Amino acid sequence: MAAQLLLPPNPFTKSASAKLFFTGDDSTLKRKSKHPTRVSNGFSLRANAALRSNHSSSVEIPSRWYNIVADLSVKPPPPLHPKTYEPIKPEDLAHLFPNEIIKQEATLERFIDIPEEVLEIYKLWRPTPLIRAKRLEKLLQTPARIYFKYEGGSPAGSHKPNSAVPQAYYNAKEGVKNLVTETGAGQWGSSLAFASSLFGLNCEVWQVANSYHQKPYRRLMMQTWGAKVHPSPSDLTEAGRRILQVDPSSPGSLGIAISEAVEVAARNEDTKYCLGSVLNHVLLHQTVIGEECIKQMEAFGETPDVIIGCTGGGSNFAGLSFPYIREKLKGKINPVIRAVEPSACPSLTKGVYAYDFGDTAGLTPLMKMHTLGHDFIPDPIHSGGLRYHGMAPLISHVYEQGFMEAISIPQTECFQGRAIQFARTEGIIPAPEPTHAIAATIREALRCKETGEAKVILMAMCGHGHFDLSSYDKYLRGELIDLSFSEERIRESLSKVPHVV
Repeated sequence: MAAQLLLPPNPFTKSASAKLFFTGDDSTLKRKSKHPTRVSNGFSLRANAALRSNHSSSVEIPSRWYNIVADLSVKPPPPLHPKTYEPIKPEDLAHLFPNEIIKQEATLERFIDIPEEVLEIYKLWRPTPLIRAKRLEKLLQTPARIYFKYEGGSPAGSHKPNSAVPQAYYNAKEGVKNLVTETGAGQWGSSLAFASSLFGLNCEVWQVANSYHQKPYRRLMMQTWGAKVHPSPSDLTEAGRRILQVDPSSPGSLGIAISEAVEVAARNEDTKYCLGSVLNHVLLHQTVIGEECIKQMEAFGETPDVIIGCTGGGSNFAGLSFPYIREKLKGKINPVIRAVEPSACPSLTKGVYAYDFGDTAGLTPLMKMHTLGHDFIPDPIHSGGLRYHGMAPLISHVYEQGFMEAISIPQTECFQGRAIQFARTEGIIPAPEPTHAIAATIREALRCKETGEAKVILMAMCGHGHFDLSSYDKYLRGELIDLSFSEERIRESLSKVPHVV
């Protein structure tokens, strides 16, 4: 007899079983987590915390997301309609997103309540641990105190489920059947596949071709959770076919993959699009990281002097830093907040601040952001999640307002001793993306060694690299090289950025 594949029902249907889907008992729906946070191997993070004095996760899961727009005296420029160049209206986004996501994208409310159903799923891995990197400090012989907020204990192994779960929830609640999305390294695609499986939704993913072939196990994770996965560019969409006609061996980019997913969503009424970074609502969902971390740092009796995170589209960086920027705006603290991007795709440090499309084909609204040009295709570096031509409009705006700074680091420095040092002292093999934050953190810690300053450094450690070992294999065999952008390519790409007066 053939095995029968059982999928969970949509919890918003009227069946009795659906009502009991999340907990089996409505009485267990509580806003505050009182039980140990569990990770997939069954170990309790809080039990581990009791064994390790440098590890703190014993705080409650935040009950609200934080919206930084409410506290900015200068509001960010609005997104524009791609054809009229007029400010986008909610109805212009209705073919892509559910109503609640559209409201969150434009809200001026300071806090948004996290739905109970989302909190129940968050309890699978949240709160996540804040860990003091004592062994790394000892290796570096630095007086600095290094902490990292580790998001790798989620089912998908990164911070991405923090937004995938609420996006799937809101779509399921409004009766959507199918979700489409893009992914780079596969962290977002696997997270949405996981979230879709919990709500009985179909999920289809366009993965950047370079990562599709480099990281087969992330593709298999998505497929295990029930998603269909295509390499991008593909011949399934007009956007993909145009790219392949010009370059049949195109490595793809997040911009191209977004174009393909948006095209599919726009032509199918029963399908909505989900984005894993860049947009306001995604950054909003990720602030659960920073809200937790503030409480954890307080428990340690520490205040960060420097906050460091990697940036591609910006969701992980915003998730940690935005709640701290709120405290900075209140005058309570004054940390240096530093974004770190790959030298091969340096949108903040080398791009222009202008209105541009979020995708390659020009199907998305125009957003005011730091951009390298919407048809810029970065070289195929191993940090697939950072290969995006633009920066989140909110991060770009905060950067322009002077609340943060940015640097770029090449991938060889990130692996060369940095990722390896971290793995061999702290035991965690980092994904290629956060190795940029690790490299910047080690730079800062070594400066403290020279000056004698005992700074507190807080780092965003957004995920593990268990499915990125081919990158480590290449480094360990001495085959990893730096790939840098071409000034000529950027000039050509920037020449195609729309001229918006």
